[in-house]
Amino acid sequence: MNKLVVLSLGNGDLGNGFGAVTAQLWEQSDPNPMKFTGCLSAAPEIPELYRHWQLLYKALYQRLDWCPRIKIQEADVTNVSEVEFSDLCQQLSNSINAWLNSEPFGNINQQLRTHLDRDEEIRFIIETNDNLLRRLPWHLWKFFEDYPKAEVALSAPEYQPPKKSNVQAPGSKVRILAILGNSQGIDTGKDRVFLEQLSDKASTKFLVEPQQDKLNDQLWKQGWDILFFAGHSSSKEKGLLQLNQTDAITLDRLRNALKKAIERGLRLAIFNSCDGLGLVQHLEDLHIPQVIVMREPVPDVVAQEFLRHFLTAFSGGQSLYAAVREARERLQGLEKQYPCAAWLPVICTNPAAEPMTWPEKGNGRKRDRSLLPKWHCLQTVLLLGVVATSAIMGVRHLGMLQAWELTAFDQLMRSRPDEGQDPRLLIVTITENDFQLKEQKQRKGSLSDFALVQLLEKLKTLKARTIGLDIYRDYPVDPKQADLAARMQSQEDLFAICKVRDQEANHPGISPPPNVPTERQGFSDVVKDLDGVLRRHLLAMKPGPASPCTAPYALSAQLAFHYLEAEGISAKYTPQGDLQVGHVVFKRLQAHTGGYQKVDAWGYQILLNYRSYHRTPLEVAPTVTLAEVLNDRVKPDRVKGRIVLIGVTAESAHDYIPTPYSGSQGFYQEMPGVIVQAQMVSQILSAVKDGRPLLRVWPVWGEILWVWSWCFVGGILVWHCQSRLHLGLAAGAALSILYVVCFGLFTQGIWIPLVPSVLALVVTGGSVVVYATSRATATVAYTDNFERSPK
Repeated sequence: MNKLVVLSLGNGDLGNGFGAVTAQLWEQSDPNPMKFTGCLSAAPEIPELYRHWQLLYKALYQRLDWCPRIKIQEADVTNVSEVEFSDLCQQLSNSINAWLNSEPFGNINQQLRTHLDRDEEIRFIIETNDNLLRRLPWHLWKFFEDYPKAEVALSAPEYQPPKKSNVQAPGSKVRILAILGNSQGIDTGKDRVFLEQLSDKASTKFLVEPQQDKLNDQLWKQGWDILFFAGHSSSKEKGLLQLNQTDAITLDRLRNALKKAIERGLRLAIFNSCDGLGLVQHLEDLHIPQVIVMREPVPDVVAQEFLRHFLTAFSGGQSLYAAVREARERLQGLEKQYPCAAWLPVICTNPAAEPMTWPEKGNGRKRDRSLLPKWHCLQTVLLLGVVATSAIMGVRHLGMLQAWELTAFDQLMRSRPDEGQDPRLLIVTITENDFQLKEQKQRKGSLSDFALVQLLEKLKTLKARTIGLDIYRDYPVDPKQADLAARMQSQEDLFAICKVRDQEANHPGISPPPNVPTERQGFSDVVKDLDGVLRRHLLAMKPGPASPCTAPYALSAQLAFHYLEAEGISAKYTPQGDLQVGHVVFKRLQAHTGGYQKVDAWGYQILLNYRSYHRTPLEVAPTVTLAEVLNDRVKPDRVKGRIVLIGVTAESAHDYIPTPYSGSQGFYQEMPGVIVQAQMVSQILSAVKDGRPLLRVWPVWGEILWVWSWCFVGGILVWHCQSRLHLGLAAGAALSILYVVCFGLFTQGIWIPLVPSVLALVVTGGSVVVYATSRATATVAYTDNFERSPK
């Protein structure tokens, strides 16, 4: 449409006038409307004339024995002549024009005529809830005679856009649900014939005198573009439909089904039945875009002729408003036999929704796949696949897909099945309650010297194999606890942490406990990604000489190495510079590794393969509290021969690290530092002792080939799927298979490109569509020119 006019009548009525009338005018290309104001004086004669007209209309209706679409009760007036009725029609028309051309309304009238062009299509919407105003034949206003491409519609004063609906694809058939209700005394067969004539442009489902449950199911079952009803109806009880000869329902009883249909794309309802304005109220509440109804009881012939002309114009490419005007005006040819036939049809609209348009079929020819022979189709897909793969892998190499790939990595990690707890570990946690223990009265940090010496003695008695102290103690032992200093100096199974100096983060580092020798120190440093999530395991590095912590290995590595040495398994470096523990080689993370591109791979990093139990990584190993150990509530078999990690889990210590599991569980799924150390220790032990796979990636050439294969899949799907439905189903199946394969390999420790593969499938499929469409268009244009050329 070129122009849109919304005339808001505000509060008032015909008996007292309308004091605040506004008209807004929108240009098609300008979202900002012009606004004009005025008022409308009282016109008490119009309600009287209309009621008299309505009474005579129904009386004449009965006397002439038109084939009605609703049964009319006996009217009070039975002796009415056609001349008398014609005079009354003229009086009503004159009164409406006098009212709308009156001086109080003159500003709006003049402004509209100044800014509108006769050759423009104009949607003219009247906002009112007044039932009488809605029934008036607004098209009689001389304005619509002067603007032959304008059509009037009715709207409620309040409206909002319908929920996002399915968009009808260009060239696809319009989906129509046609209800042929109670046909007693009327002929709905012709309505069916007119709809069936659209078989090349529309897919129509007919329900003939249906039961309510069947109609309800159809509205829920699939998306419809148009809802059509023919049969008996009335505006009593806010709109009544007679579905069959025994059942009549109000739209209230279909509210949920209609709401779902609108959400799925229902854009137009046509009630080719009597007195339909009462039906509109319920549909306006559901924010349906457009409804076409008959204002009054309608003769069978009038309803059929309107439908025939409207469908012809609308499916032929005219706008909805233009099609309604043409069909309505063509009814004037019936008015000698059926007076006021052209008064009956009216559009009721939702101004917040665009009017439905009939999808174009392009040049009228289906895409001819023979334009591309099979060998050329395959060649095209292969070539487009190479181009798409090169572009996607190039973008990936620049790191532009890293954030998406890491998000997919987290999802795959969270989705893996439980593996059970690692029985080689035990975690001793210091909780908020443990801060209140009597042994903790003299604590300087998280753990007092007295509590620590008691804990170490208990663990020795319980025969722990290796002990890791994940608590910073960069201060000397209390002189009163000389035994603790001696233990830390000489106890060979005790390892402590320190933190390396980080110049980039401006962190000075943290020294190890003074009494622990260098060979039993391990750094606590971890490498987080830009989003703060820990996905990598830092095994070793070379601290600077100025660092207070000079430990070359992480605490997790030190604990694992000590544990394994007791079983005759040692760590060494291969000639290629890779760390090997037993028969397992821990491949170093490179700057370009899988989803990591242009990452800072300093030190010796590997991917961290979390272990989960009960759907959480927090239970990687059995856990006891400090109080339980000090109070002898831990059985010896829970400690004997295990690695015991001691650390703080109290929230007040703020020693929590985001993990791939944090995205779904929030703060409480962030992992305490001691649990992180346990995950890392478990990764090393499980790989060496159990053969649990380390996370690894394919070589670059393998990833390129994998991505290219999904380019090929995307292209082939587009070529072979004849309909959008089949293409959507096939694409959904392909994406599901892709995810299942990626997930299956991930559970085996192989991280393959998921996001690049999805992009490859979509980009290549889209490219094939564009290429084939442009080629078909060019070929058709050539053929048309050839056919027009002189022979």
